Amino acid sequence: MSIRIDAAFDAGNIHVERISGPHEIVLSIRKDAHSDFYQWFHFRLSGARGQRCIIRIIDLNHSAYPDGWPGYRAAMSDDRQTWTRAETSFDARQANGTLTITVTPAVDQLWLAYFAPYSMERHHDLIARIAARPGVAADVLGHSLDGRPIDRLVIGDGPKTVWLYARQHPGESMAEWWMEGALERLTDHADPVARKLRQLATFHIVPNMNPDGSFRGHLRTNAAGVNLNREWHAPTAEKSPEVLCVLAAMDRTGCHLAMDVHGDEAIPQVFIAGFEGIPSITDRQLKSLHDYKTRLARITPDFQTAKGYPVARPGTANLAMSTNQLAERFGCLAMTLEMPFKDNDDLPCPTHGWSPERSSQLGRDCLAAILETLPDLP
Repeated sequence: MSIRIDAAFDAGNIHVERISGPHEIVLSIRKDAHSDFYQWFHFRLSGARGQRCIIRIIDLNHSAYPDGWPGYRAAMSDDRQTWTRAETSFDARQANGTLTITVTPAVDQLWLAYFAPYSMERHHDLIARIAARPGVAADVLGHSLDGRPIDRLVIGDGPKTVWLYARQHPGESMAEWWMEGALERLTDHADPVARKLRQLATFHIVPNMNPDGSFRGHLRTNAAGVNLNREWHAPTAEKSPEVLCVLAAMDRTGCHLAMDVHGDEAIPQVFIAGFEGIPSITDRQLKSLHDYKTRLARITPDFQTAKGYPVARPGTANLAMSTNQLAERFGCLAMTLEMPFKDNDDLPCPTHGWSPERSSQLGRDCLAAILETLPDLP
């Protein structure tokens, strides 16, 4: 049986340079359409059962985040349910940056990806499952450039308004695993945290803001090659209808708390980025941000506050980014949650690294911190 590499499926991305046998599988990553971004890969290795395979992904020094490769290990699965980490190394000097993945498949087909994928089919299953539960309303805020729905779930009937949204950057699939955990907890009628949250707030949840990029196997952009998290100052129907429809809905509902869920390629920790540089920032907003991070760090050891992005100087915030735009627009508590593609170095897992399961658990834990924070918001 000959060795084959395939990626023509939901969220697939790889280009075969050459296959000369199990020790010479050379691949490269397709760029996002109409863009120079590339980093996400997702492919299937077939016909290599019992053979030690050396897979080289080349030309990575010019990828979106070259610092994401050192210390990174590829995700792999033989059933697309359980994802573990493969033996992986990176050499910046070889073939303009080469990631080497070494695997010996125990089965005829092995799936490998930058992170455990969250397919559009799983997204539709999630929407259908949650929408069918008592107390949940579902609607379509608009459509993507490829005509895919931007799904919203509305849960709870409390006076505070909370917006949770994910996958502006489609390759950050851990963000929708986070959403799955948050949605499962929020709709659990036996969970006292969820029951209290539904009393205190109305949650507007968009699990996937970039379905086109998700399906196409993009890292960072939509079908037009646009980074949606640089469109919040002036979204358009031609370039960023996904942001246009979500922001219009936010303007109708208002917002007390917003969380934008992401993944970070380089930093091996979970952290939150805030809005410190917005023009009209208040002491109350800063205190709310500090208090939320303190609470989440107490609730879960997977979260920390020592490492993250540099804090913007006063008045220098990029208002094209959603967290800054919403904090400025509504005077609310807005946050960007970042999870690692690598492992969480503060609490590493040699087998799974940062995983779908830990992403989902973090979604549950973030809700507990929201519960403690809501009474303090005006």
